[in-house]
Parts: sequence; structure tokens; C-alpha cells
Amino acid sequence: MIGRRRFLTIMAAAAASTGSVGAAEWRGRALGTDARILIRGGAVSARIIAAVRAEIERIEQVFSLYRESELVRLNRKSRGRVSADLAAALTLARNVHEATEGAFDPAVQLLWQGLAQPAGKTASTGLLAFAGLRQNGRRVWLASGQALTFNGLAQGLATDRVAALLTKHGFDEMLVDMGENKAIGTDFKLALADGRAGSLGRITLRAGRAIATSSPDALRFPGGQSHILGPQGQVPRWSSVSVEAGSAALADAASTGFVLMDRDAIGRAARRLGVGPVRLVDFEGNLTAL
Repeated sequence: MIGRRRFLTIMAAAAASTGSVGAAEWRGRALGTDARILIRGGAVSARIIAAVRAEIERIEQVFSLYRESELVRLNRKSRGRVSADLAAALTLARNVHEATEGAFDPAVQLLWQGLAQPAGKTASTGLLAFAGLRQNGRRVWLASGQALTFNGLAQGLATDRVAALLTKHGFDEMLVDMGENKAIGTDFKLALADGRAGSLGRITLRAGRAIATSSPDALRFPGGQSHILGPQGQVPRWSSVSVEAGSAALADAASTGFVLMDRDAIGRAARRLGVGPVRLVDFEGNLTAL
């Protein structure tokens, strides 16, 4: 499997859209991808950077599938009391799963495991339905043989958590990018791109809004299949989908599910979830906004 490519995501412009004041910048890694924070008109101390790194580490201890995380333990044991972060992610996932009529489904982890093998074997789709998971507050029971992945929302959740942390520390104008983008306190100019169509121009991400981009070309398995897997055998319908929402986690999950849906179904789901605008790029490079 190749590393996840970022050329399909939103790329931050050098400064806030309001113009002249520069931005302090921090770059690092989060959940296996490049991370970036722009803080307008202020420096970032070593103490704050340490706090950001600690928050990223805490989130990875919950959601990573490449270490002994809380999610790995839940998949192994199939039940247990989960953290507030994982419980919130499960609740959000269920909302998006229902709004997308099952297109967004964290239970595709079994398919991931099969496709990651050299032979490209897949698991039976009969084991995959996220609807089979039971949750009562922070108590969770997986269906028999079920395993979860939160690759479709964890980067957005990390973006939200880091933005909240920095706000708590007194920063009020910033752009946080932990794989998805969230603007706090001011608007930011962003460049939108697609791997097939190239540059799609600039947009303005308004203060308090987040944006996430998903694409089947961002990462592929050895056999060539996209990392965005249809739980009922759906295939990607769009080269990329960008979604704006009030939270980066919601934008992340919605954009992942929307890749597998037709335009009318996306419109219904977007209204139900309260997200938008939604920007769709088809495989011929045509851009449509809903």
C-alpha cells in the first residue's frame, strides 16, 4: 500500500484572507499524514507545541490501527467500555452512516485487512454492517466477526481537538490542518485541487467552518483498489469530494461516504447532516457544487 497522498486535499494560502498580518506556522505529523497550524499574528511557544504533540499522541492512542490503541483492543475483544473520544466517534459515525444510507461504514476494516494481503482476499460483506454494532453510552458491543476503522473521520476529529486545545490556550485566529482544515476566528483563503483535474481555484473557508476532501486516488492497495471501500460493493463515483461543515470530523466522514454516492443521494444526505457546500469533481475533471 502506498502512503496517503495529500495533493487532493485543501492547501492553505500563505496568510489569512484579511490580508497583511503574517502567520506563525508549525508543521509536524498526525495520524500518518502531514499536519500544519497557522496562527495569525502570534508565535507558538515550545510549551504549546508540546501540548499539541501530546494531544495528537493521545488521539493516536485511541484511533490508530498500527499500534496497541484503544480501537485495536476493542476490535480484538469485541466489547467493552470505551473512552469519551471513541464513544463520540461512534455516535458521529452512526449519524453519518444512517444519513448516507450505509455508504459511510467504519466496519469496512475487515475489507481493509483482506485487501492489504498480497493475494487481495476480501472478507464476506455479510460481516460488515455497522448497524450490527450496539452502543449504550460508553458501553459498546461489536457484532460477531466485526472490526472497525475510523480512518474516515479520525483526522477530522484530531483537527477539531487541536483547534479546541489552542483556543483554550488563548489563540483566537488560526487555521488547523491535521489532514482536514478548520478555521478559527478569521477567514482563510485556500487552494482547492484534484489529482486528475489539477487546480480548481481558491475558496474562502469562513471562521468557525471546517473542510475535508476525500478521493479514491488518495491511497490504493497493492491490487489497485481504492482505500474508500463500499460496504455493499459500491464503487467510487467521484474523483474527489470536498465538504464544508461545522466540525472537521463531520466534514471528514461525510466526504468519505459521499465519494460512493450519486448526486441526488449526496444532496439528501447533506441536507440531513446540515453540511455544505459540497464540491464534487467527476472523473472527467468537471466541478459541481451543491
